[in-house]
Amino acid sequence: MASKRDALGKGLGALLPGIDSRSYAPAEAAASNPAAICGIPVDKISANPYQPRSNFDEEALAELTESIRQLGIIQPITVRRIGLKYQIISGERRFKAAKAAGLETIPAYIVDTDDHGMLEMAIVENIQRENLDAIEVALSFQRLMDECDLTQESMADKVGKKRATVANYLRLLKLPAQIQVAIRDGKISMGHAKAILSLNEPDMQLALCDEIIRKSLSVRQAETKAQNILRKASDNERNQEKKSVGELPDSYYKMIEIVGKYFGNRVSLKRSEQGKGSITIQFSSDAEVESFLKAIEQIR
Repeated sequence: MASKRDALGKGLGALLPGIDSRSYAPAEAAASNPAAICGIPVDKISANPYQPRSNFDEEALAELTESIRQLGIIQPITVRRIGLKYQIISGERRFKAAKAAGLETIPAYIVDTDDHGMLEMAIVENIQRENLDAIEVALSFQRLMDECDLTQESMADKVGKKRATVANYLRLLKLPAQIQVAIRDGKISMGHAKAILSLNEPDMQLALCDEIIRKSLSVRQAETKAQNILRKASDNERNQEKKSVGELPDSYYKMIEIVGKYFGNRVSLKRSEQGKGSITIQFSSDAEVESFLKAIEQIR
């Protein structure tokens, strides 16, 4: 009787009846049966240049390598044929672990696709099955839009996500680089990033990000901080406007008073220190404007 270790050692064949790691279909079988699991020599496979994942967790990769040594490859990778060799569409992490485990062949599905199709398949497969960080997901979405001419709506359909979700990921790429790195490295979460995005100024965004990391703020606390920052900025702006109005020369006050008589004092004025500015007049009827014009014409 075969031992439990022997059964597990067969990998896919031990778990799926009729499939044995020593009897995968030859690569030629994929031409007539795209669902066929073929055995591909590891040295004939190259990495995917469109791989959306840029960082692989070394510890997790080591664990997968050991699992493959014990159990074999459970889930085949997907490749496309390039001349006499093959290029990975999805499953690069499994491929790396298989090489590290010393496997000479690896089970794979072989599909025919062009570069755009390959990019779409690689990104969609990775987003759905791998734990990409938020920045990697955002960059993947951006590549789909730029290189495959997809809209946010069509992209959302392909990856099975709401359009609003896609839009939120893409907004991350508008954040300062330091914040994107913090997201990528797991120092702040997607929720923290949304709170930071509520601020428009990069300096404010960076300051809030720094505080979140230093004080280990929760998402809720970060949202409250962002609201306080916005409220304070709004108060400062209003105070600055009041200060600016308070420093107007007497001639400006006189003009506001004269013009205001015709418009119920619904006249506001902004002026910079350099003497540039604007006058805003709110009127409630054509009659108010006509009355004002008559007064000006009489002066002329």
